Amino acid sequence: MKPSKRNIPAVDLSCEVCGMMPEPPKGRLTLANVAAMLPIELIVHALVVDTPLPYAAKVLVLTVTATVLVIWVAEPSAARVLRGWLHAPAVRHRRRLAAAPALWRARAVLRDQPGSLERVTRALARMNANILSIHVHQVPGGVLDEFVLSAPGSVREAELLGALHDGGASAVHVWPTTALAMADGQTRALSLAARLAHAPDELPLAVAELLRARILDPARSALEKHETGDSLKIPTAWHGPITFVRPGEPFTPAESARAHRLAELAEILTHRFGPIQPNSAKCRC
Repeated sequence: MKPSKRNIPAVDLSCEVCGMMPEPPKGRLTLANVAAMLPIELIVHALVVDTPLPYAAKVLVLTVTATVLVIWVAEPSAARVLRGWLHAPAVRHRRRLAAAPALWRARAVLRDQPGSLERVTRALARMNANILSIHVHQVPGGVLDEFVLSAPGSVREAELLGALHDGGASAVHVWPTTALAMADGQTRALSLAARLAHAPDELPLAVAELLRARILDPARSALEKHETGDSLKIPTAWHGPITFVRPGEPFTPAESARAHRLAELAEILTHRFGPIQPNSAKCRC
């Protein structure tokens, strides 16, 4: 049976943790309470005023009866009957948030043949997802496409994964992201190169930021590489290679090339302006 409209807000707005509804606006809550209490007050007064009870007894009966009926009957009934009206502003706000576009990063391996990207695009279009940017990398067995997607807020990760698989993609990964993802890898690399020009010892941190990766602790290198699987090693001029790890998101050839170019830039700056102290390259987080 289809639920009535007044039951919809409870489903839409109840907290997933405690199950409570949000607090309605005070103005609407006041109007709802007045509308519920006024008929009860009038009826109780009409029944009690004409009784032959003493004045003090009438006041006591009116007070107790009206209070009990309002607290136990009127207010809960008004909250249920007028729930849709009470929470209408919150419902509209929740629906606007659900309809607002969300940004996602996605990676997928496609066959290196005509029509592969078109099939993925059509599958995404069926859920109103739009491709904002795309980078293509040659990999064994096809091409690795990196997308930045805009999708309705109601679309979930599993739905995006399903759409990409339906479009013929494999090795699909999807992550929520922000507008910063619209800054392409080349722009980030140039910004970090300017940072290295002033402080070459920032190379490990710059590469970690470029790749959105973590610097691997040399003392635990073998163990952590075995656990994560996705690692990248780049040479440095002062204390050997540095390894970066990013579990579940393999490094692309373009990312590897950018990281190595940053390392070369830091080495050139080091030779030109003097050696770097070994401890200065450590993460200062």
